[in-house]
Amino acid sequence: MAFVSGVSLGTSRLAGRAVSVRRAKSSVTMMMEPTMSKSIPFLECPKNLDGTLPGDVGFDPLYLSDNINLKYARASELKHGRICMLAVLGIVVQEIIHLPGPYFSESNPIAAIYKIPVEGWFQIIAFICAVELATFKRNYDGSPPGNYEFDPLKLAKDDQTFKKYEENEIVHCRAAMVGWFGFFAQQLVTGQNVLEQLGHMKPLM
Repeated sequence: MAFVSGVSLGTSRLAGRAVSVRRAKSSVTMMMEPTMSKSIPFLECPKNLDGTLPGDVGFDPLYLSDNINLKYARASELKHGRICMLAVLGIVVQEIIHLPGPYFSESNPIAAIYKIPVEGWFQIIAFICAVELATFKRNYDGSPPGNYEFDPLKLAKDDQTFKKYEENEIVHCRAAMVGWFGFFAQQLVTGQNVLEQLGHMKPLM
């Protein structure tokens, strides 16, 4: 009986150790499995895109975020997106409203580029350089990327509202960048302004 009980005890211990080994192996396997991107499910999510930034859905098919400063990249994305939001509005507005003077009479935005005098280009470049110098330090001093505390209407009343507006802004920034490129490409191909193209659209049905 003692022999049988000893064998049974040893067998149960071996079974328990086998179960522990299996659990350890399964937990290690789970830890080694890569996290897949939300936006591109068949690609592995970049290691630096952990969802902390607003609008982060793991979209980086070239894995640029592995080799560049992520905060600087987000600040650049917001900056270009804000410019494109103004540009999309400006492309449409300049077809309707013209300031006095020969330099503002051109309704085609591509043709208007060549009517800007040299002095105007110097002013534009000087303004861009001033903005870059004024905001460069904030990209590396630990401040939230792209946050310049510009809220004259006090729309972000609390943290929850602020986070909501952060998400909304980055979505509209990305849409504006795509929209501006679409406007520009269509005008190059058709030679018509945005509103002219809308007037020449044919119904689908």
